[in-house]
Amino acid sequence: MTHFMRTTPGRRAVLGLAAGFAAVAALTGCGGGGNPLSSETTAAAASGSAGGSVVVGSADFPESATVAEIYAGALNAAGVTATTKLNIGAREIYVKAVQDGSIDLVPDYSGNLLGYLDPANTVSDAAGVMKALPAKLPSGLSVLEAAPAEDKDAMVVTKATAEKYSLKTIEDLAKVCDQLTLGAPPEFQERPYGLPGLKAKYNCVPKFTPIGDSGGPLTLKALLNDEVQVADIYTTTPSIEDNDLVVLNDTKNNWAAQQVVPLVKTDKVSDAAKTALNNVSKQLTTEDLINLNRMVSGNQKMNPSDAAAQWLKDKGITK
Repeated sequence: MTHFMRTTPGRRAVLGLAAGFAAVAALTGCGGGGNPLSSETTAAAASGSAGGSVVVGSADFPESATVAEIYAGALNAAGVTATTKLNIGAREIYVKAVQDGSIDLVPDYSGNLLGYLDPANTVSDAAGVMKALPAKLPSGLSVLEAAPAEDKDAMVVTKATAEKYSLKTIEDLAKVCDQLTLGAPPEFQERPYGLPGLKAKYNCVPKFTPIGDSGGPLTLKALLNDEVQVADIYTTTPSIEDNDLVVLNDTKNNWAAQQVVPLVKTDKVSDAAKTALNNVSKQLTTEDLINLNRMVSGNQKMNPSDAAAQWLKDKGITK
């Protein structure tokens, strides 16, 4: 991903190619009971050609599953019969699944999808990413409208650190970078958008402490205890808001835009379905993702389908 392809539970993991190809082989019929797409769901997808039904898939983390349930609920409310097949795997798996018709659509993230399709891509702004995507998509696949909602890496500081150094942007951070320690996953040292990107884009070279929980509790604890003064945390992580942390503005687009976008099998998505999905995209915000993550992954431990149903009702899409 233009941010990390994390492999910890609950994050957007993109597996190694060997694992991805093995899973794809199982998915396409080379394996038996381990197929993440059940025969029932595959049959539903096949019958959808005649009946107008669609199967909505998701990657294997809660945020993706919740957005998939939102898509399905909106489609059903619009009269398009939709079922879900959740947690089917990483991008190598679910893009292939849309291609072969095992599923008909899946929520994805614009910058990550473009980077997966075109590893040499250097486009990072939201409009540029969405403009570049169609030409890179495999034949038969499309993306619909992107939501304002984004989930991407961010440089995060405590309010006290922000006030101490007058920090609002990463450009501000660059002025004091050599005085501060950054906590992030070990891969941050080598990723183009990690330490190399901070140096190239901002001339920011902080001290570095590797923390391997992908912006989770260990990273948060280190930040709050001032063991690190800057941390790499996903923008939709509830701990940012819950602890009054400050996200520094990435003014030079070190990280590509990561808007939530439906990836669809073009000939399986009717005009009614497109309208319903685009309506979701128009209303889904980053704040919504934060709240949904809090509901599903926080203390409430709400089922993604229940969280999605609440969002759909709150937005007036369902009654």
